[in-house]
Amino acid sequence: MVPVCTGARWQTGRVNSLSRRTLLAGTAAGLLGAAGCGAGHTHAPAPAPTSPTPPLTATTRTPTGVPTTASASPSASGAALPAVTVWQPSSNDIDPQVKLRAVQLVEALGNWSQGQQGTAAARSRVAALGLDPALAGQAGALLSQAPRAALQVLEAQYGGILSDSASVLVVCRQWTQDANGLVVPGGTTVDVRLSLAQPRWTVTALHPAQPGPAVTPLPSAAQRVLASSAITLPPAAEADLHSGTIHDSVLEALLTLSRSYRMELSVVRSGHPLDVFGTTRPSDHPQGRAFDVWRVDGHAVVDPATSQSLVQGFMRAAAAAGSYNVGGPWQLSGGSGNQFFSDDTHHDHVHVGFSS
Repeated sequence: MVPVCTGARWQTGRVNSLSRRTLLAGTAAGLLGAAGCGAGHTHAPAPAPTSPTPPLTATTRTPTGVPTTASASPSASGAALPAVTVWQPSSNDIDPQVKLRAVQLVEALGNWSQGQQGTAAARSRVAALGLDPALAGQAGALLSQAPRAALQVLEAQYGGILSDSASVLVVCRQWTQDANGLVVPGGTTVDVRLSLAQPRWTVTALHPAQPGPAVTPLPSAAQRVLASSAITLPPAAEADLHSGTIHDSVLEALLTLSRSYRMELSVVRSGHPLDVFGTTRPSDHPQGRAFDVWRVDGHAVVDPATSQSLVQGFMRAAAAAGSYNVGGPWQLSGGSGNQFFSDDTHHDHVHVGFSS
């Protein structure tokens, strides 16, 4: 066991020799159950965010009774939910089966066809995964009485991983469709807690993000971040900014970095463990003093095809923008004290934290 730092605090964790994984590009699958470089350089615009995951067969992806492919269902008026793809990790990820288990549950909860809405049907979908049906009661806004829903997992990153327990932050968008065919966009980030079990890891709890209500007037820096074409925010992170709870240090750093990089964020404040995983020490994220980036200039941090100099340059730029604690796939030299760190948890993203 060696010390592992997550969110600027140290915990005990494992060192894994797995290389950085390749994210697998994917095309159409159906609904479950229904259906760079250093600062000063300008980088080419990143492609529009897409799901990096291909469709999987029932034998490799989901248990019997949970279909993996189907078309988005149109309503009586002819409107259709967006098509979604099934997310999957690579064998190059840190313990890919841990992430897979967490994502399977969120996909099963957040996708349903006509007549499958509500908690009772969700319990059946959870049970089909071999998990405790009571977990459906912790799904929060993932469940509703809308006749249909489609959910797309954008990314699954670690909030922490130990030898026998883990936190997987499942970042997703969701669309619900009412009886009149109106499609309403939404989404959240779910902190999925897991523990080691046989034959597979099991899910013990779900903690959906709780961003809080929007405020007005919104701070100028938050408005500028939200308006930036170089900063892509998932639903929970966007709601965090609208809540007015993010420190100026975070907002200004994002604006500084956006002059040289295009960033896709996974987590800002909500949806992250309240404490550093495996400890009782508060994390910087819930205090509005950190953000995580999973893709830089269109390249996933975890993808071994991504230029090492791109990610390392971004990490150094984040430190120059004021971060006291920058974590990523590599341990960088220099910096002040423990300004740079690397561990299993940060194998798949760059953490950027601030002391105030």
